[in-house]
Amino acid sequence: MKQLLLQIFTWWNGQTMGTRFFTWRHGKRVGEDEFGNVYYEGPMTSWGQPKRWVIYNGYAEASKIASGWHGWMHYRTDTPPSKEDYKPREWEKAHRPNQTGTAAAYRPQGSIAATGERPRVTGDYDAWTPGS
Repeated sequence: MKQLLLQIFTWWNGQTMGTRFFTWRHGKRVGEDEFGNVYYEGPMTSWGQPKRWVIYNGYAEASKIASGWHGWMHYRTDTPPSKEDYKPREWEKAHRPNQTGTAAAYRPQGSIAATGERPRVTGDYDAWTPGS
């Protein structure tokens, strides 16, 4: 019952009822990645390629798409990793959850959220103050 209510009232937890219905009617399961995300292919798009989509396992976070599946989702390859012996390249990094809003978020030097003071550069803006 909880899962049904989540699908009706939220879009960020797995799939919505509309996605479930569309997948049931038109989707052909292509494969699943190591995170439990399931990939589908369906009818042709207006530009003549088959529609592709993913149903996330849990929270819908685009960075959860495995690197092998990323190329297939973006039409860079027509062969999904489930139909070939896909090996990640040495430069491909493992998935890390989105760190935005956490203590581990990227804060470059000079950011308001970072510690320390930003080094001064030649193009810095000097605000006008009355009397100067």
